[in-house]
Amino acid sequence: MTSQLELLPQNSAKKSTTFSLIALLIGLLAVSLAAIFIRLSERELGPASTVLDRFIISGFVLYFWSNFQAQKNKSSTNKNEQYSTYTFSDWTWLLAGGFTFAPSLLLWAWSLTQTNVANSTILHNMIPIFTALGGWIFLSLRFDRRFLIGMAITIVGAITIGADDIQVDLEHFTGDLAAFASAILFGAYYLLIEKLRSKFSATTILLWTCISGSLFTLPIALFTEDHILPFSWEGWLSIIGLAVIAQVLGHGFVTYSLKTFSSGFVALCFLLEPVITALIAWGLFSEQLTIISWIGFSIVLLGLYLAQSSPSIQKASN
Repeated sequence: MTSQLELLPQNSAKKSTTFSLIALLIGLLAVSLAAIFIRLSERELGPASTVLDRFIISGFVLYFWSNFQAQKNKSSTNKNEQYSTYTFSDWTWLLAGGFTFAPSLLLWAWSLTQTNVANSTILHNMIPIFTALGGWIFLSLRFDRRFLIGMAITIVGAITIGADDIQVDLEHFTGDLAAFASAILFGAYYLLIEKLRSKFSATTILLWTCISGSLFTLPIALFTEDHILPFSWEGWLSIIGLAVIAQVLGHGFVTYSLKTFSSGFVALCFLLEPVITALIAWGLFSEQLTIISWIGFSIVLLGLYLAQSSPSIQKASN
């Protein structure tokens, strides 16, 4: 009887881990579509307006979804999330999400105008290094040798994918620096989300990320670009797809998984994004993939397989 009772929490934890892994993979697939939607959106809008519209539309969707949940439960979405119980620290951390996520998106988009895609992508893919390092310093996270080796292999795979097009020269230095800075900010964002998930739901975190992200992006879009709204139905569909599919569903599922997994592992899994995006572009836009790209894809998958077998990918509380 005792052994059966001991198995119950173990089975529950296993189911929770499996569900979180499925949510993470679905989220990554949805987020990977962002590059396609952005590519379509920027036929009419600049990068700042694209990011701004993404946040505003996502914010409205999340706000109505949050209210729907509240009405359904005849209370707030979570009894522990009443606004009256928010501390000054809670507000600071919630708003900080958007103030790290928004500039990271803008810096990465801007870097693509100042350097080539390969340089920008490779430097931006250094996110797992900063997330793991930040988790070790600020959240006292510990990663074993298996995870670190898996991370190194995965990053090598990501670099291999764009190895044919890498250019090292002073002409691209500014763009390279912007891509590098975007990786640091993305790493900080994942650490913030991991901290917030101990108290707040994924919906609450994403809603406040959209609010603060909109506040950050609005003046930039107004002062640097001609218009902030699409002028065709194709433009609106691309922005709505970016907001609903990539931001709400994609980042929603990813944020949900941070209840179970460490930010270091989640950031590492984002190295699957260029793989999925490249395969989608191959199918939709007939973009060619070289042998080197396929080798890079294989190395990324090998590294992730090794990293996911490490017990340190789960948070200590689980």
